Amino acid sequence: MVFALVVLVLLVISVFFNIGHALSGLVPVKVAGYQSSGPRIEEVLKEDNNSSSKIALVTLDGIITSQAIDQGGYSMVDVTKAQLKRAAEDDRVKAVILKVDSPGGEVLASDEIARAIAEFQSKTRGKPVVCSMGSLAASGGYYISAPCRWIVAHELTITGSIGVILSTWNYRGLMDKVGLQPQTFKSGKYKDMLGGSRDPDSITQEEREMVQALVNETYRKFTNVVATGRARAHDKNQTKGRALSKEWAEYADGRVLSGTEAYKLGFVDELGTFEDAISRAKALAGITRANLVEYEQRYDLSDFFRLFGQTDSKVVKVDLGVEAPKLRAGQLYFLSPTFLQ
Repeated sequence: MVFALVVLVLLVISVFFNIGHALSGLVPVKVAGYQSSGPRIEEVLKEDNNSSSKIALVTLDGIITSQAIDQGGYSMVDVTKAQLKRAAEDDRVKAVILKVDSPGGEVLASDEIARAIAEFQSKTRGKPVVCSMGSLAASGGYYISAPCRWIVAHELTITGSIGVILSTWNYRGLMDKVGLQPQTFKSGKYKDMLGGSRDPDSITQEEREMVQALVNETYRKFTNVVATGRARAHDKNQTKGRALSKEWAEYADGRVLSGTEAYKLGFVDELGTFEDAISRAKALAGITRANLVEYEQRYDLSDFFRLFGQTDSKVVKVDLGVEAPKLRAGQLYFLSPTFLQ
């Protein structure tokens, strides 16, 4: 009974809200922070320091993916780009902190986010991006960190894992045991080169070399992003930051590194905490005080009702509409072995 009354009240509020929204649409009114397309982003004050300047917090948590993560069909890439766009358009935002806690993820999604960060810094010029690594910022998590002006890692952060992985499953042996015989029709001799139903003995050395060449090409892209990003940061930071060591490429073989090891090799600029990243952002931006703000997705009341799934008299089941991204066979990933295991 109580639940029904709550729902009824919310429905009434939603009706009035939608009527008001429709009426306001008759007059061209520009609302600050409102976007007509793309993810709806709103600014949330996280720390008020009584300052006109702001430092924007952009959080990247979990597997980096291009799959939709909300009811609107927007991906992590879409949301991150929208947050950076909002920070670029706000003159009061003096710096951005990229808070990373990720084992990596899809190759393309990681590259798009890294490009967005690099473009943000080149176009805004005076707004540095400081990366604050959490417990895990490996593989794709490091890929998106590399273009940042400054990287702060905790000494116990797991990072590195610079490399590419492409995996698939061959289930031909199981099919043979249960008596399943595959029939494949293809337009070219290589069309099923990653097919899981093939006899492993039929996979030629030429096919293996082709797949390995694809992996190697993507790996070269990864190392180029690392070398370019760290070189640009060092050019701006000079002696204040860390330069990549001469032996850094020897450690870009997929191994994971602690924050301390990454600092010694020049993969990060500073060992510290999130608070140290805030201090560094203010120093690079040339300010002494700043409010800390975060950009979050905004939802209408109509989105609220999507939270409710099936119910019974005792239990309310909530469906957030967000599923953990699933790894797909035959797709290239920048993914840390700490996650794969």
